[in-house]
Amino acid sequence: MARLEVNGDSLLYTGDFKLREGQSSERCEPVHARTLVMETTYGRPRYIFPPTEEVLESVLHFCRTSLDDGFTPVLISYSLGKAQEILISLLKANLPIQLHPSSARMAEIYADLGYQFPHWTLLNPETARGHVIITPTVRPLLSAQPGIGPLRIASLSGWALDRRWPTTDENHQRFPLSDHADFPDLVRFVKEVRPQRVFTLHGFAADFARHLRRQGMEAYALSEDDQLELSL
Repeated sequence: MARLEVNGDSLLYTGDFKLREGQSSERCEPVHARTLVMETTYGRPRYIFPPTEEVLESVLHFCRTSLDDGFTPVLISYSLGKAQEILISLLKANLPIQLHPSSARMAEIYADLGYQFPHWTLLNPETARGHVIITPTVRPLLSAQPGIGPLRIASLSGWALDRRWPTTDENHQRFPLSDHADFPDLVRFVKEVRPQRVFTLHGFAADFARHLRRQGMEAYALSEDDQLELSL
């Protein structure tokens, strides 16, 4: 987050944020500002994430059962943030791990800052069979699949809650793990910042601005068109 204060006026810009406790990032601390510019990726009421501990336990179960069944588990996650969250959750699992080069570079930076990770090696399709693979993309693995063996893929994203995603099957599962705030935390964040006006960005920006206006707040979407609302 970034907060600016000039001549007694203040503005808070969030960027991507979450209020949930994370293992690979500092806790987000809301601070008061008169104007709030906030990301609203999951700005609809249906986006309520389950507890992170439960999601991570499900991911660990997915990895173990896939390896036991002779499959190579592939966890699709962003190289920065989410990959490190998964790595830390596997710290005590004693599972062999390979990292995509971009995820590995970020993990090395985190390690230099004092974060502890389980042992991992760089992704190598010739030796990847039997490892948990953490990668931002699965495409290179599909072309190398004969050497890696059968894959079981897990996408780690808050969009796993979205009804528009294809139905989950045994070999491609989805877990609602996100680096963004869900709808209740977006609402909570606004209450804790106590702004006079709110500008929303990304995702369901217009929907969330409309929700705030219905609560009596001055709110506008920057990344979508606000619809005119009439009280009849």
